[in-house]
Amino acid sequence: MDFRLTPEQDGFAQSLGELMAKADSVAAARAWAAGDAEQGLALWRRLADQGVTSLVVPEEQGGLGGTAADLVVAFEVLGHHLAVGPWIESAAYLARALEGDDRAAVVEGTVATVAVPPLVPYALDADVASLVFVPVNGGFETRPHCSTTEALRSVDTTRRLFDASSFSVVEERGRSVSKPHDDAFDLAVLACSAELLGCGERLLADSVEYVKQRKQYGRTIGSYQAIKHALADVRIALDFARPLVLGAALDDDHRSRSVSAAKVAAGDAAHLASRVALQVHGAIGYTAEFDLGLWINRVRALVGAWGGSAYHRGRIALTLAEER
Repeated sequence: MDFRLTPEQDGFAQSLGELMAKADSVAAARAWAAGDAEQGLALWRRLADQGVTSLVVPEEQGGLGGTAADLVVAFEVLGHHLAVGPWIESAAYLARALEGDDRAAVVEGTVATVAVPPLVPYALDADVASLVFVPVNGGFETRPHCSTTEALRSVDTTRRLFDASSFSVVEERGRSVSKPHDDAFDLAVLACSAELLGCGERLLADSVEYVKQRKQYGRTIGSYQAIKHALADVRIALDFARPLVLGAALDDDHRSRSVSAAKVAAGDAAHLASRVALQVHGAIGYTAEFDLGLWINRVRALVGAWGGSAYHRGRIALTLAEER
């Protein structure tokens, strides 16, 4: 199995990264957290124009007809640059699960979100989304725009969560999506894994840059062996997680098990990256004004999103037991 990216995928990642850097995605994230979505929505439209929302949609349905590997490439960049908005929900889950006009709206860049209880009981950024979907009886029902509904607090201030049951009465509350949408769920888990990988890479890059500049006792702290070892552990963890994420994108025979393994590995690696980054940055890493905290909190949120480690480890064990 060849895990190397194609020149086209490398170019796509580079163009997305340059776009987000020029648009100052971090400033957009801070504004988003403060309740000002204008800059974040403008960036959403630009990324949609680049095809992020249509990657996994077949060409005959107006999409790019891309692969799961293309989705991984895009979402690693989104994580690296701290994209805001329900990207996993729109570009991964809904783009695969929806049909007809609803899918066309997602492809065109309409901001859409979804609640998929019990693992995803809250609709992310439903106050900003134009379309809010709730799975009911094997299909989806749309819910009214919920700008007046009170958001639940997330550890990540750039993520606003809304209880799907607050939009209107949902008789099937707590019901998981039916079998036809399992593939969409796996795609969302894969996108979440790739975003975690991107966050981890950003945290490591910022940490390496910081330890080269910060001096203590007349030496840069990056020259101390303990710091080198800690950062090397992060590098190893991310390097071991990457082939699992890319492998899951290419594994059509055991997709569910592979994406669960990818989610566990990427979550563990990104969590380690956030802990080490906080440690090497010292007291400045705890301040809300320093950008590092935005990625640390994003990692903490995504580790539990679309199924936590315990769920996915259990899912792996179950599939292995069934094959015996």
